[in-house]
Amino acid sequence: LHQPMYYLLSNLSLVDICLTSTTVPKMLVNIQTQSKAITYAGCITQIYFYILFAGLDIFLLTVMAYDRFVAICHPLHYTVIMNPRLCELLVLICWIMSILNSLLQCLMALRLSFCMDVEIPHFFCELNQMIKLACSDTFLNNMVTYFSALLLGGGPFAGILYSYSKIVSCIYGISSAQGKYKALSACASHLSVVFLFYCTILGVYLSSAATHNARSSATASVMYSLVTPMLNPVIY
Repeated sequence: LHQPMYYLLSNLSLVDICLTSTTVPKMLVNIQTQSKAITYAGCITQIYFYILFAGLDIFLLTVMAYDRFVAICHPLHYTVIMNPRLCELLVLICWIMSILNSLLQCLMALRLSFCMDVEIPHFFCELNQMIKLACSDTFLNNMVTYFSALLLGGGPFAGILYSYSKIVSCIYGISSAQGKYKALSACASHLSVVFLFYCTILGVYLSSAATHNARSSATASVMYSLVTPMLNPVIY
């Protein structure tokens, strides 16, 4: 369990548990008590931890893509490059970036003013839905949200694509069919998780942008916030 991928998987498992724990317990309480009320402080707290662990999921998947790239393209140097110190450093960077991003989003949300008894059309306090319900100007909040989504969502995705472009070119260079199969099987589980995670997120935001229907957006959000973390252990 001290191999790099198992170390990264243990962190991903922890993050998945924490991600579902930010929304599921409150949702179950709402169902049981038939009360959907949440305090302002509770809502901000839920937003903070949700953004934190969702960001960590993305960063860890990127680090795992780099791990697969080193394992397949530089197998003889794998144990030297992916040493325990580098793995710990990469995970630490993931945590720091996620904490800073989550803190920034929450501080931006705190500057907004809301009317009394606001109803969020979602099963948890989702930042975009909360911004839409604000009574004050939300231009700066929208800009920060879009910029962070582009930088912290698009950047890791570009890193994953680059890693797999290098992996594909390395696999083409392998002469034996058995070698190609072994290389592909080494990254099949990671590719499945990345595909599931990013496709559900894109589906949520593209569908909400096209239909402007909060209910369909909330339904689609169940996929990446509940179903994907549940399937990750099964896939791996």
